[in-house]
This record gives sequence, structure tokens and C-alpha cells, in this order.
Amino acid sequence: MEMNDSPPDLSAAAACFAALGSEQRLQVLNTLVRAGPRGLSIGELGARAGVTGSTLTHHMKLLAATGLVQQEKDGRRIICIAAAYERMQELSRFLLKECCADAPDGDHDHG
Repeated sequence: MEMNDSPPDLSAAAACFAALGSEQRLQVLNTLVRAGPRGLSIGELGARAGVTGSTLTHHMKLLAATGLVQQEKDGRRIICIAAAYERMQELSRFLLKECCADAPDGDHDHG
């Protein structure tokens, strides 16, 4: 998914939300967000997120396909990074951009 100033289209947003449709993938992404821009090695990510082996590889593949995370080689290590903070903000804006647009006047309580 390409980063730009335009909001995600419906199919791109759906792909991102589908990739986040697993507790384990949300845990992996949250762990990477907490780690910051330097990321974590695949081993450290697995240990912190409680997801390892082929399951972690599968989840990383899905998250990377949507552009929410990146994987970079560092010698023999693979570093995983939550690199798409802008994409995550775009997804939030996508959900909220038309908040209360069809609500009767005065009915704009967001909870």
C-alpha cells in the first residue's frame, strides 16, 4: 500500500483492517509500535509478543503486505519495524471522517 496524502480507498482500508483482524496480529503490531522506530529482531519480537515460529512469519507477511510493518535484513538478523504510523492515522481518519454526518442536528455525542 503506497503512502501518500490521500486517504485510503475502501479496498485498501478493508485490507488493513482484515490484517488487523487477529488478536495475535494486533499484539505483534502493538509490540512493534511500543518498540519504536528501531524495531525488534524477529526473535525479540516473538519473545515479547508471545508469538513465534511459522505463526509469527505468517502474521508478519500479512502485516507487511498492507504496509503496516516492514522487515529489513541486518546481517543475518531480520529487523521488524512498525513503519506505517501515517497509515494507521489514515485508517483512524477513514473511520471518523464522516462521524455523525447523517445524524440529526444536535445528535453529535461521540460517547
